[in-house]
Amino acid sequence: MKNSFLLISTLLIYCGQSLAQVSPNITEKELVRRIEVAGTAEMEVVPDIITFSISLKEYFKDEKNFKDKLTIDILEKQLIKAVAEAGLAKESLVIGGISGYRDYTSQRKKPANFTQSKQYELTLYDLKKVDNILSKIDEKGIQYTNIQKAEHSKIAQYRKEIKVKALQMAKEKAVYLLEGIGEKLGDPIEINEVDDYSSYPVYAQANVQMQRGAMAEAAPAPDSELEYQKIKISYKMRAVFKIK
Repeated sequence: MKNSFLLISTLLIYCGQSLAQVSPNITEKELVRRIEVAGTAEMEVVPDIITFSISLKEYFKDEKNFKDKLTIDILEKQLIKAVAEAGLAKESLVIGGISGYRDYTSQRKKPANFTQSKQYELTLYDLKKVDNILSKIDEKGIQYTNIQKAEHSKIAQYRKEIKVKALQMAKEKAVYLLEGIGEKLGDPIEINEVDDYSSYPVYAQANVQMQRGAMAEAAPAPDSELEYQKIKISYKMRAVFKIK
C-alpha cells in the first residue's frame, strides 16, 4: 500500500512538470534565462542642404512724406541677381509667401499707403554664401532672415548605420557583463528601438542684422568664415539575449 502511494505521487509530480512545460500560460520569458541591455550610438555630420528664409519689404526713402517708394519688384531683382552671382541655380530660389500692409494711422490724406512684402526660400549647399548674397540687397528692404531647416542628403543612410552601431554596442555590453559572471551569450530574443534622439543645427548667424551704410557705398561682403553646428544623430537600441 505504501509503495502504491509513492508511485502515484511520483506520477503526479511528473505530470505536473510536463503540464508546466506545455501549458500556454507559461511564457518563454519564464522558462529561458535572459539578459536585457541597451546600447547607444551617435554621429555628427555637416549639413549639405540648407533652406534659408528671406523676407523683403517695400519702404519709402522719404519716410516723412511717404514718397519715393522702393518697390518689391526692385528688391526681388536684387535678390535674384545676388543669387545668380553666387553661382546658385535659378531653381534654388522660390517664393514662400506674399503679404501686404495698409497704413491708416500715419497717413492723413487718403488713400492710405500700402506696402508689400515677400518671403523667399533659398536652398543652399554652403551657408557661408549668405552674407555675400544679403550684402547685395538694399539693407532697409530686408525685413528678416532665418534658417528654415538644415539636413543631409544621406541622412536616411546614416540613421540606419547608427541604429546598427547602437545594437552592436548593446550586444558588446551583454557579452562582457555575462563574462563577468562566467556565463556566455546566446541568441537574441527581442530587439527594440527605444527613441530617436536626432537633433538639428542652429547657425550662429541665423538672424542676420545688416549694419552697413547705404547700399551704394557698401562693398559686397565676403563669404562668412563662421562654422555652423553639425547634425547630431543619436539612437538607443534595447536588446534581449538568451544566456547559454
